Amino acid sequence: MTSGNLTTAEENVLEEIEEKDVDFLRLQFTDILGTVKNVSVPARQAEKAFREGIYFDGSSIEGFVRIQESDMRLKPDPETFAVLPWRTNEESAAARMICDVIDTTTGEPFEGDPRYVLKQALERAKEMGYTVNAAPEPEFFLFEEDDEGGATTKTNDAGGYFDLAPKDLASDVRRDIIYGLESMGFEIEASHHEVAEGQHEINFEYDDALSTADNVGTFRTVVRAIAAEHDLHATFMPKPIARINGSGMHTHISLFTEDGENAFHDGDDEFDLSDTAKSFLAGVLEHADAITAISNPTVNSYKRLVPGYEAPVYVAWSDRNRSALIRRPAARTPAASRIELRSPDPSCNPYLALAVMIHAGLDGIEKDLEAPDPVRENIYEFDEAKREEYGIDTLPANLGEAVEALEEDEAMLEALGDHVSEKFIEAKKQEFGDYIVEVSEWELDRYLETF
Repeated sequence: MTSGNLTTAEENVLEEIEEKDVDFLRLQFTDILGTVKNVSVPARQAEKAFREGIYFDGSSIEGFVRIQESDMRLKPDPETFAVLPWRTNEESAAARMICDVIDTTTGEPFEGDPRYVLKQALERAKEMGYTVNAAPEPEFFLFEEDDEGGATTKTNDAGGYFDLAPKDLASDVRRDIIYGLESMGFEIEASHHEVAEGQHEINFEYDDALSTADNVGTFRTVVRAIAAEHDLHATFMPKPIARINGSGMHTHISLFTEDGENAFHDGDDEFDLSDTAKSFLAGVLEHADAITAISNPTVNSYKRLVPGYEAPVYVAWSDRNRSALIRRPAARTPAASRIELRSPDPSCNPYLALAVMIHAGLDGIEKDLEAPDPVRENIYEFDEAKREEYGIDTLPANLGEAVEALEEDEAMLEALGDHVSEKFIEAKKQEFGDYIVEVSEWELDRYLETF
């Protein structure tokens, strides 16, 4: 089955397909809005996919291309091959590979491919002498299904933060999700019940930024599929239930030098953070409003970003409290020195979110920006005058404001590229426009009989 011109990694995939009796391949990619798409092909097409790619109609994908430019090609990345845990049986299995999207008219990477956008950010970091590591903490809710299999917002447990069974009735589901993820090569660091009823978190190990973004898409797919096997609906919607904590995706990030040293660590600094780390941090703060459009990309995202529910809305950093946008977590070793951006939520496109974070931080390094002093008090307890005294700004209050901030931030627009920024902004303006003309049940309950 193998012959010349294939890489060692590609040949290894072909051998694994035979060894594990894989009969179907899902060739996955992500659209601009963060939805994972896939083209299924028989496993016997794997060698052709490696040699020639698999063609598809890009005009049907959100934000990709116009009808007259519809032909696109998927180029599978052999390093992402993994057997799907919920499709395995004694006789055959299905597997997936994550793909790069190629523009067939030029033969070059498609500029609208979010994975390519992140690769460009990593290339900029490489030119500056760095590699980028990242680790997200995606939270999600598990809800019961109705009699027709539709999603409800009824949780199947009454657990709280770090609760154990019997209150945490979803512990078996989390166990099966972890087993499934580990079978696909994930290294799971921890899992636990989150603050709200029905809310959960599974953390995976630090990895390079590209693998991390790939893993987020896979994680969401695996969680949903295995939850469905338990007759539950998993959602990464940021705020599915009013007046309780929403789901975030706190993102840890650090830079490493070419010799493998953590560029963010300085043992002589009060906070164990190097000047490089502080400039990176300052860059993220500088571009925080525009980043929010990407890291919190839905109307619903801003129902989570309100004071009082642990989600950060104040543009500041801290080495100890969680009310600030950026936190410097405690690090057990020099290699673990990092910063944590606490605003992103799991509805975001992980490739684009990491790309803008990285570009913002690198912009801070290039401009030698100075980080403000950390805020060690609980900012939620500040009144407006005290926030003004400390020079603490507030994140955009809604998707419309965030998109406006993105439109005004040339560095972040450049980070996304012309195609992605244009299509993303167009889609989000339409989404926000649709939202503001809707009349909610809350408004009807509040005003219909009053006025």
